[in-house]
Amino acid sequence: MPFWRIITNQVLIAGLISWLLAQSLKVPIDRIRNHRTNWSLLFSAGGMPSSHSSLVTSTALAIGLYTGFDTPLFALATAVAMIVIYDATGIRRQAGIHAHTINLMMEELFKGNPINEKQLKEVLGHTPGEALGGVVLGVIVALLVWVVWR
Repeated sequence: MPFWRIITNQVLIAGLISWLLAQSLKVPIDRIRNHRTNWSLLFSAGGMPSSHSSLVTSTALAIGLYTGFDTPLFALATAVAMIVIYDATGIRRQAGIHAHTINLMMEELFKGNPINEKQLKEVLGHTPGEALGGVVLGVIVALLVWVVWR
């Protein structure tokens, strides 16, 4: 398949734009919330908006817009989107809560003693609001790509 066919795939373009936009929005949104600039959010999971939710929502909606909402492909894309969003707000979020608790326990256990233990990554999943932010962003991007590139 020639490369030019990939870059003209509207569904893929909608998903990638949505994902890149969500990752890029994490830094200014976190700056507003926490009054600090955390550039590492550009390359990490977690945070507002959910880039996972944005990517799968935009891709699923774009599939529906370009191929029809009554196709098996749209049904599959919707099912995958539901699984990804559920995972982001459920299992990955719980793993982040556990990491936070373990980090606090380690901190208390070794308070006053120098220790170079690597802390666990606490921002793994998303709150329901962060996932919803990703879903809304995904819908907006997919609709914009569809309107501009029909």
